[in-house]
Amino acid sequence: MREKLRGLGVAMVTPFRKDGSVDFAGLKKLTAHLIEGGADYLVVQGTTGESVTLSKEEKQEVLDAVLEANNGTKPVVLGLGGNNTYELVQQLSRLDTDGIDAILSVTPYYNKPTQNGLVEHYKALSEASKIPIVLYNVPGRTSVNMMPDTVGRIAFECKNIIGIKEASGSVEQIMNVINVTPKEFMVISGDDALTLPLLAAGCDGVISVVGNAFPKEFSQMIHAALNNNFEEARTIHYKLLDLIHLLFAEGNPAGIKEVLAHLDICENYLRLPLVPVSEKLSDKIRKYLVEEEFMS
Repeated sequence: MREKLRGLGVAMVTPFRKDGSVDFAGLKKLTAHLIEGGADYLVVQGTTGESVTLSKEEKQEVLDAVLEANNGTKPVVLGLGGNNTYELVQQLSRLDTDGIDAILSVTPYYNKPTQNGLVEHYKALSEASKIPIVLYNVPGRTSVNMMPDTVGRIAFECKNIIGIKEASGSVEQIMNVINVTPKEFMVISGDDALTLPLLAAGCDGVISVVGNAFPKEFSQMIHAALNNNFEEARTIHYKLLDLIHLLFAEGNPAGIKEVLAHLDICENYLRLPLVPVSEKLSDKIRKYLVEEEFMS
């Protein structure tokens, strides 16, 4: 599994139509774009996929559409997290895992559990899951920061928890996670802008936002760094860095959906309470794409 999930994972957007319905044609076009562009694996219904605004039925339909379009070509990771441990255990025990390689499970939000509470939460999920689990730490969204020692406890005590997507934004914290977990435990960047230095520190790759638009370029950067070719990796990193900053200037996934619309991959609609980027930011994104010759 480490080899399957090493490199570029893409946190896929969920395309919508103007009326708010899921754009399944756009979703299949995006899936093909990622496969052809060299993404190593696909992440469905993460934060970037606006999963919290999808109904139970829509979540299944989105997953089915990606699995059909992927047709076993790339590993698939399914986002399945929340702040009700009992409900998550029930979902995991009932989940049809055919075509799904792993689960990405965010730390419980709003409840603000202690570190011991996080350990017990993930122990319960580990016991219920039929497939491997990747932890997801993103304190800027959840208001709880899973500390390195906590990750270490979980890594040693739960053998089917195989890694963590780390989006704390702290390079020092992520290095400490690498230092206290088993060698085979995967540490995956959750911040596009920090991915290159984190690869140098020993991370296994990234679950990316910008990869939705530029899987080829970002994959080349990651694999160059994994092969210790940092000169090539730096060139790509700095080419994309300004765009990455623009993507998050007014929130995710508003920025990446704006880019995908400019590239004619899918339309630029979000579900409330999220809204499209401002006209000013849209102009900056278009200017970048033209100047870097990604579009005319």
